[in-house]
Amino acid sequence: MIRLNHVQTQRLFALHEYIYDHFTKADWLKIAYLTNSLDIIEDHPRLLRSLDFDDDDYEGNCLHVLSKLTEGNDHRLTAIEAFVAEKKAKQAITEATGSFVSTNRHTEPERVIRFAPDVFQIPDKPVDTNVLSVMMPFDTRFSGTYMAIRSVCARLGILCKRADDIWDNSILMQDVFDLIFTSRAVITDFTGRNPNVFYETGVAHTLGKLVVPITQSVDDIPFDLRHHRALTYLPTREGLQKFELALERKLTAVFR
Repeated sequence: MIRLNHVQTQRLFALHEYIYDHFTKADWLKIAYLTNSLDIIEDHPRLLRSLDFDDDDYEGNCLHVLSKLTEGNDHRLTAIEAFVAEKKAKQAITEATGSFVSTNRHTEPERVIRFAPDVFQIPDKPVDTNVLSVMMPFDTRFSGTYMAIRSVCARLGILCKRADDIWDNSILMQDVFDLIFTSRAVITDFTGRNPNVFYETGVAHTLGKLVVPITQSVDDIPFDLRHHRALTYLPTREGLQKFELALERKLTAVFR
């Protein structure tokens, strides 16, 4: 079996770093057709699935498939480099015309839309990649849950914020929008089917934010959103301890 030399290996690692951060499913399929390797990409048991679900093993799957594509084939390596260079050039044009605030799956689409909401003002603030915002009912019943989230964030060095932690605007919903807009990720607690949380989740999804749904009951999650993996928990001491462990694993992957 032919192996890549040192220079080719460094080129492969450079591609992997970019592809892991920016590739969409469509990009992988374009590479498949470009390199005549549809079988390697589509038949891989985890690559596209782990990308779709933002699973922890996507980084490794990405490197594994790239290695199979380019091993002993410098033409494929060069073709992928050319594709990535073109994608970077398109991104540069997009970035020059406006900030990109979406954070889901670390990807930037080739096509973006501009919108101007009537209800909110777009904040003149950048996305803080170390901020996690929490959307849940303002009810003492959720105090234990919020403290568990804050505890995990403290251990990981993540800044955790909830709308009642700030007061920058006279209208509460503007503070909520600002918080979602500037956050790296958003936790939404669907427990009790709170309408405000539903609304805030819609805002987060529209802005392309990475949303981490949590709930005490999966039945409280709208049917159309149940394909998103939710962390379930019980509001007991033992239940919240288990929740902290699961959330720490998730946030470690999100904020890596």
